Amino acid sequence: MLPSSSSLPSFREETLSMRSPLRRLLVPLLTFAVASPGLASNHREAPITALDRAADLTDFYAFVSYERPGSTVAPSHVTFIACVDPLLEPANGPNFFPFDPGIAYGIHVDHDHDAEADLSFVFRFTTEQRLASVFTVQAGVGDDGAVAPSNSPAPVPPGTLIVPPRIDSFDSPGLGQRQSYTVEVQRPFMPTEMLRRDDSTPLHAVPANAGPRTIDYAALFEAGVNEVGDDIRVFAGTVDDPFFIDLGAAFDTVNFRTLGSGVPGVLTAGEDAATNNAASDTVSGYAVNAIAIEIPIEMLTSTGAIEPASSAAATIGTWATTSRPRVSLRRRRGPVLRAGRERQVQRLANPLINELLIGTGSKDRFSMDAPANDAQFADFFLDPLVARVANALYGEILEIPQVPRLDLLPLVNYAPPIAAVGTPAGPIADLLRLNTGVPATSPATASRLGLIAGDGAGYPNGRRLFDDVVDIVLRVGVGGVLTTDGSGASLNRFPNNVLGDGVNVNDAPFHDAFPYLAHAPSGRNRRHLDPGEPGGGPVE
Repeated sequence: MLPSSSSLPSFREETLSMRSPLRRLLVPLLTFAVASPGLASNHREAPITALDRAADLTDFYAFVSYERPGSTVAPSHVTFIACVDPLLEPANGPNFFPFDPGIAYGIHVDHDHDAEADLSFVFRFTTEQRLASVFTVQAGVGDDGAVAPSNSPAPVPPGTLIVPPRIDSFDSPGLGQRQSYTVEVQRPFMPTEMLRRDDSTPLHAVPANAGPRTIDYAALFEAGVNEVGDDIRVFAGTVDDPFFIDLGAAFDTVNFRTLGSGVPGVLTAGEDAATNNAASDTVSGYAVNAIAIEIPIEMLTSTGAIEPASSAAATIGTWATTSRPRVSLRRRRGPVLRAGRERQVQRLANPLINELLIGTGSKDRFSMDAPANDAQFADFFLDPLVARVANALYGEILEIPQVPRLDLLPLVNYAPPIAAVGTPAGPIADLLRLNTGVPATSPATASRLGLIAGDGAGYPNGRRLFDDVVDIVLRVGVGGVLTTDGSGASLNRFPNNVLGDGVNVNDAPFHDAFPYLAHAPSGRNRRHLDPGEPGGGPVE
């Protein structure tokens, strides 16, 4: 179990006793982690990544692994997943969606509560073009390929292999564009280590899924899971985008659909409990590039041990980054020349922060800065506009929380109910905090609503792929279900506690084993779920 939330009142009292200058810094930042009524996780959220989509982090996940034997009793491993390059159309050949060799993709861990990296894993990619004279980067058919027929014009004689066999491994000749990658382990003031397979063979990234004739995508997905280092597994490749949301409704000025309750964006009990969608998942049928790594917990904590949930050392803070060299020179011939120190392009921890709470003029600065410097963005969050937008749209039906929003403190500090009582709070910082001592919940019994539904292993205690962060954000950040109204009455009531977009689950099933992600949609047979069709919700 997580540390009891009964410890929060004393923490709040301590916070309220702080001198007012500190409170002016602290309180605004409490809201920025989740207060957002219209959202898209982090797909194309800042000007810099709208122009540099390969460096655009879309989602970041950190959770106690639930595949490992016995992990539901005693945690043993943590899985981190970072997704980049949003809304990839699976049919968009001929080059599809390689990782950018000019980007360093990083996953960072703070284990001593100072919002600075104590451990980092950095993925770097290289690209081979193995079919330089072929018009597409994937080609294949059948077990034997296709040969020139008897009427083949000269100079190609009949029987000449024209199309190679279906791609079923990273060595298949039809895999024209093949990517490999390295994984660096970085610690302050220590030499960089490299994670490698025992046989030192390359780590290959799983390519896009062109379609069933061309590629046995499932075979490459399975082969893309690699054992490296000491009980560590890694994966990289093109997969189904794990985010789910009625994105079109969200950005039509929060025009969520009217479902069974008769109130837009308010769910009935049946819709809230459903394991299917009552509105369209706008991200359905799209792919994304993902890196994943599974690490023994002992490697992540400051003590080098698996700590109980009640220990201050059990909770870590984590985030992802993309970085580029300061200078890149593209030449007519030869590879791109890159020089200079790498500079951060984007970072991501909790979902939704930069998307709609940071002003457009500051989004790039937020993207490129460090979590420990987040106090500089305080002015955006003292009285968040997005909550007032929801209040204006719903009127008297929805009462939003009073400010200051101390109920959101655990998202930007190390605090209960995520961290144990007595854990150093650290500076205000956007970190995805994970109590590594909390056992994983079996997917069969887990709640998509995570911590607010009593599932201690779910968001915001880390984030799992199936956590419905949209509905959690609507209820906690806008509805304020963890706080009270102006009279002191709990806001955990209708409609605040049933706000939702009607999209409860991903369009593709997640796996129950590392890397947990769903297979990339087939370019030939992909399907985007639209309003007006079954499962797509109404057209209004």
